[in-house]
Amino acid sequence: MRRSIDDDQIPIPPVEPEDAAEMLPINWAVSVCDDYLDAGVRIQLTVEEFGAPATGLVGHLEPSQARRLRLALRSALKEIGEEVGQ
Repeated sequence: MRRSIDDDQIPIPPVEPEDAAEMLPINWAVSVCDDYLDAGVRIQLTVEEFGAPATGLVGHLEPSQARRLRLALRSALKEIGEEVGQ
């Protein structure tokens, strides 16, 4: 079973032209998958260059790893004064 949850594009932020050469617009996608030998369900996080499908990196996160990533994003939002949501 594979189920897509959400995806989006992250454009290059406004930066100096010399810094822009080091940055790429990327896509991210989150899905749920249970296609593993241990029959475990994992969260898949895919990050790839925009316009280059099937060339990205895919992380297969166990629930504890997904929660840790969620906590890191929440902490980063709080650090910059943004609402953290639920």
